[in-house]
Amino acid sequence: MAGIPALVRVTPSPSFAMPSEPALVVITHLLPGSTSCCRSSRFDAVEIILHRIARAIIDSARTHTLLQRPCPLATLCTKVAGAPARVINHLRRNFAKKQRMSIEMTLSTRKFGRTGWNVSEIGFGAWAIGGSWGSVAEDDAKAALNAALDNGVTFIDTADVYGDGRSERIIRDVLRQRGGERPIVATKLGRRLDPHVTSGYLNKRELEAFIDRSRSNLGVDTLDLVQLHCPPTEVYYRPEVFDAMDDFVAAGKIRYYGVSVEKVEEALKAIEYPNVVSVQIIYNMFRQRPSDLFFRQAQKKDVAVIARVPLASGMLTGKMSADSTFASDDHRAFNRHGEAFDVGETFSGVPYDVALQAVDELRGLVPVNASMAQLALRWILMEDAVSVIIPGSKNAAQAASNVSAASLAPLSDEVMQRVRDVYQHHIAPHVHQRW
Repeated sequence: MAGIPALVRVTPSPSFAMPSEPALVVITHLLPGSTSCCRSSRFDAVEIILHRIARAIIDSARTHTLLQRPCPLATLCTKVAGAPARVINHLRRNFAKKQRMSIEMTLSTRKFGRTGWNVSEIGFGAWAIGGSWGSVAEDDAKAALNAALDNGVTFIDTADVYGDGRSERIIRDVLRQRGGERPIVATKLGRRLDPHVTSGYLNKRELEAFIDRSRSNLGVDTLDLVQLHCPPTEVYYRPEVFDAMDDFVAAGKIRYYGVSVEKVEEALKAIEYPNVVSVQIIYNMFRQRPSDLFFRQAQKKDVAVIARVPLASGMLTGKMSADSTFASDDHRAFNRHGEAFDVGETFSGVPYDVALQAVDELRGLVPVNASMAQLALRWILMEDAVSVIIPGSKNAAQAASNVSAASLAPLSDEVMQRVRDVYQHHIAPHVHQRW
């Protein structure tokens, strides 16, 4: 399966008669005009059935009459230019219910450091559904998360401070309603400290209270992953903070811990601590410094990398203009110049007019049938050191579109160089040495 960016698992109902061995069916390309797009390692009948399904999708034909016999367990790998979600929805809508067949999206996975976890290469960033991105109705927030999970996401990132716990509670409610296998849920602590200073992180009792609150919000006894939430730089030079996190692991309150950093310097220091399993860092077309040194060091130490702010607060969607406005409770309005927290979290610290100019130069690189946001996410996936990307979504359509980025073909050397050139010319002078 290596190199196939998106997977669709097609599983028949238990009431179907199953063969003694499952079939493995791969659709390597699903493109208009393709007539021989399937190959099967076993069970030619399955190849024929799924080939017909593929043709039906291409032709927008009805598919509910295609399955006339029991279909063995199959994995259908699709490589559809920017549209795996449409394929899945078509399958669900046209024959899944009629044929008593469940269809779920499964993204390609990446190793998450030394935890033993394999997580979807595109995850779900739950800041937007918590707050500081304008108003998001609870129904829309839940729909966004459900859409991400339906499309194969197995990693969710949140924090205790997002909506004062609202984000964590929405995740809890959605996962309870869905039942079944749980995704990995990473949360963060520290930003509830007031003032947010080093001494707060030295108070073990306060850290434990934050952990217990997140356990309650998420409805679990043990948190999968807890990250120090962009603490002051001095914290990374205080080993007693990391000793306390070791104690919380030993007590069974958390499985693993990591850090979320603002600066490459902080990331490099953090991975010197032997039990830091992950580093969350801003990495996108506008913030490329982590690839200079940090990524290679993280790989040497087998530390997972979580790429956050992948779309530069929406700037890399290509939808913003000089006339764009934002709600008063949206950080893109109230933190434009770092008034509330590190300015690097808002538009990646790039001046708004400079970012718009750079985006205009990147538009010509967007593949046919893809969006600029999908290009930006695919660019990040070209970096092997990245374990998971965590784009945010405020509705189901955004969540599905983000996942679709994984189906884009690898970017050419020419495209990668062009992105680098735009970065060096427009962006680097404003951000490269700052973070």
